[in-house]
Amino acid sequence: MATATVIKPEHEGTRRHFIFTDEHLDLRESMSGWVKKELHPHRNEWEETLWPNEIMRRAGELGYLGLCFPEEYGGQGGDYFYSLVRAECMSYSGSGGTNMGFAVQTDMVLPPVHLLGTEEQKQRYLVPGIRGERIGCLGITEPGAGSDVAGIRTTAVRDGDEYVINGAKTFITNGARADFCVLVTKTDPEKRHDGITLFVVDLRDENCDTVPGFEISRKLEKMGMHASDTGELAFDDMRVPADAVLGEIGKGFYHISWELQGERLVAAAGCYASCERMFERTLEYAKEREAFGRPIGRFQVIRHKFADMATKIEAAKQMVHATAWRFANGEYPVREITMAKLFATRVCHEVADECVQIHGGYGYMKEYEIERAYRDQRLNRIGAGTDEIMLDVIGRSYGL
Repeated sequence: MATATVIKPEHEGTRRHFIFTDEHLDLRESMSGWVKKELHPHRNEWEETLWPNEIMRRAGELGYLGLCFPEEYGGQGGDYFYSLVRAECMSYSGSGGTNMGFAVQTDMVLPPVHLLGTEEQKQRYLVPGIRGERIGCLGITEPGAGSDVAGIRTTAVRDGDEYVINGAKTFITNGARADFCVLVTKTDPEKRHDGITLFVVDLRDENCDTVPGFEISRKLEKMGMHASDTGELAFDDMRVPADAVLGEIGKGFYHISWELQGERLVAAAGCYASCERMFERTLEYAKEREAFGRPIGRFQVIRHKFADMATKIEAAKQMVHATAWRFANGEYPVREITMAKLFATRVCHEVADECVQIHGGYGYMKEYEIERAYRDQRLNRIGAGTDEIMLDVIGRSYGL
């Protein structure tokens, strides 16, 4: 007896997503359209000139910087999932450096100011930051301290109603252009984790000149992310008011550890999204490029490469979404966030390498841009916590 209905595979699901609402989907449509129209056409130009500050202000005008911040500060009052949507949309820019510069602003600098800042600090930094009028950077890594945050040497010494800051930071994204910095310092050099304090400090005055005691000691050249500026910053008896402390004195390590969790989740989202863009570009190439009389995508070896990539990308995406759901609902799943960051960045690396391979010689050429995606993604396994640190965090979480 024949069945009344025939159930066919549904490769493009239409069921409502378990974390994304219609509002999230509307944002995805509008923001991705803006990115494709106003950012993507300049992707090659900005590799030489860096992304311009004007596009940050433009994003602020459109409301894309304040998606997850309260309306009272100029934000849209959205939930954490809007950050994931924003990361997905930025992947259409074709410029990893531009995406990185924006992520620093929206997901690394502004969240701790919102969570920890006084009302005065929020008005001074968060409000113009959401508008894109002031650009921030995050000062953690130093020439002698990267993964070992407790080993930083930049000091902040109390002197009356001020603190005097001395030290250096390196690998600072947005550092060469930033107006202000969320800065990690040692206020008690005798202690490790309990001697760290955060500050939010001005780096430039109203004339855009660097403030006394601060200088950009070097602009760094990198393998990838060429559209973003990366600087080495120097602090030499830089005086800041005592009310520049962000959060509690001596609790900076714990404050920044919280910030890193959100940063790692968004980094993981950016990775699966960039994987999707590389996959799409390479799939199109495989359907058009012919060898031995037929498109190369018709060869089993290539078809299986796509199947393998698609499976890993989907696994990374689902892992990030499930973990983000827990994070957004008040949990603090550090182990799973760490796993998601580790897995997504590794998948991104594998996918980038495979896409270059499928392109063959053209994959090595700038013209096809997959080589830039390959270079840009490599930072993901280092920034916001190296693979090695992620593995150690996961291992320790099991009592080892």
